[in-house]
Amino acid sequence: MTDWRDRFRAPQIWLASPARHHPDRWLVVASQDGSTTQLFVWDAASDRLDARTGDPLNVLDGWIDPAGRYVHHLRDEQGSEFGHLVRVPVDGGDTEDLTPDLPPYTLRGVGFDGDGSLVVINPVNPDGFALYAIPEGGEPRLLYRDTWETWGALASARGDLAACWSTARAKGVRQYTLLVLDTTTGDLVAELDDGPETSIVGTVFSQVDGDDRVVATTTRTGVSRPLVWNPRTGERTDIDLPDVDGDVVALDWSPDAGRILLCGLAGAQRLYSYDVATATVTALDHPPGTYHDPIAGGARYDPAGNIVGLRQTAVAAPSIVELDGATGRQRRVLLAAGAAPPGRPWRSVTFESADGATVQAWVAVPEGTGPFPTILETHGGPHYIAYEKYDPGAQAFLDNGYAWISVNYRGSVGFGRDFTEKIWGDMGHWELADMAAAHEWVVREGIARPDRIFAFGASYGGYLTLFALGRRPDLWAGGVGIVAEADLVASYAEVSDALKAAMRGWMRGTPEERPEAWARSSPITYVADFAAPALVIQARNDSRIGVTQMEDFERRMREHGKELDLVWLDGGHQSFGPDTMVLCWERTLAFLDGIRRDKELDN
Repeated sequence: MTDWRDRFRAPQIWLASPARHHPDRWLVVASQDGSTTQLFVWDAASDRLDARTGDPLNVLDGWIDPAGRYVHHLRDEQGSEFGHLVRVPVDGGDTEDLTPDLPPYTLRGVGFDGDGSLVVINPVNPDGFALYAIPEGGEPRLLYRDTWETWGALASARGDLAACWSTARAKGVRQYTLLVLDTTTGDLVAELDDGPETSIVGTVFSQVDGDDRVVATTTRTGVSRPLVWNPRTGERTDIDLPDVDGDVVALDWSPDAGRILLCGLAGAQRLYSYDVATATVTALDHPPGTYHDPIAGGARYDPAGNIVGLRQTAVAAPSIVELDGATGRQRRVLLAAGAAPPGRPWRSVTFESADGATVQAWVAVPEGTGPFPTILETHGGPHYIAYEKYDPGAQAFLDNGYAWISVNYRGSVGFGRDFTEKIWGDMGHWELADMAAAHEWVVREGIARPDRIFAFGASYGGYLTLFALGRRPDLWAGGVGIVAEADLVASYAEVSDALKAAMRGWMRGTPEERPEAWARSSPITYVADFAAPALVIQARNDSRIGVTQMEDFERRMREHGKELDLVWLDGGHQSFGPDTMVLCWERTLAFLDGIRRDKELDN
């Protein structure tokens, strides 16, 4: 029988991105030593996979320039996600700090012009959100700065234009307008605004030198839909997809700007090709699986016009594949992660929530006959999505006899604007309604034992775990939160400026402006109502989740005689490689199994 640890320890590819004009050279975020996750360069010609970082606290984010000369990443202190962008020569050499004279910052975007001679970044620090252009061998040039939350850093192929998206019009609420600026002067070339309650996010400029068009996504119709816009002329084309449900986002331009790669996000992902000249959309015949991460990106065109990227499924370790650019059929596997124990399959299900909204989830069951003890997982974000992937954590639960359901609750992306924005101003309420509906569904379907259902999640999912334990104590046998938030007000005082801006937008105001709403959404408010034991695993150097707020939560739980096991780890919010993940799951499984044993004895 497979030891569940073997999946965490096996060689893995978590993210993969090719150098646009050097198709044999890739940046790969991978675990190869069974201990940490680092940035690697994979050279297809020699089939070599060489590490370019060696941080004991793991490196999970990086970028490779179009020419394949450098790997870029944020060098921080102890996993804090607060530091400077550096670049490491692929062929060897010293690491270079690209912004030595700037104060430390977090990053909200990195982009390159056509040949990589211009780097565009979106750093965030107490001075606000900014957009800088950094020419090869030159000093960073400030193009834009604002106190309102701003994301993204795109550059045109020629390097004369840069783009980001801003919440200034919406006063900090995440309804963006798309800004395009001149990289020499910083002058605003154009702003694309689809009006109140809508959001426009940029994807990529055309790869053709001198072609100023940019692909973006708008929520004007109520679901995310791609568009093509020329900021210099104002010409715009919206891509209509009347037969596709849920959000569809653009992923990439083909090298000749004749096609655009699209991806449907709701449930099982589907890739499409849009022919620019004929304005026709073709559903691609690709193997099932996940090809795009809404934050990290995914599949794109190579110089020959084929589609390359990471393919993920629940049953096998990820692999980098090449798909035919016209049909989507798989041409070949470029790089397999390596030998890893198989996983059990997931299936996509839907059910109604309390208000009649349709909620999608992923479900998997262990061997044997149910009902089973069950893990009800909620993803981080909140504006993210649970998609099918090779998930050692989910499979560990299955190996140990737990059924598993991961809920794309209100707040998730992929299911339309109203679904995503429903939670704003009242965090926790609608998410918990959807968790309760999932709880009811797994019991009704005979999957779960109603007295053996455990809430589980990390980051925002950890927050929802604690919120659910306090607000609906009748539903849970226990709960596990990893890097979780327990007191929104106290955490707001501690987190980075980037997260402060996000929290103000989600809560539609500061703690001083809306104190009752912030208290209503905080798990610490409901400590007296906790009935089930909780395990919380936190990071000491986390700039996204406050440390003091969890210490206060622990003290309050103790004062009320509640069961809380609090574990502290070194590092930050993303300092989670194989070693750390194994430790987390060892503690989690021991905690859950202990509750199960106690309940069996009570019966």
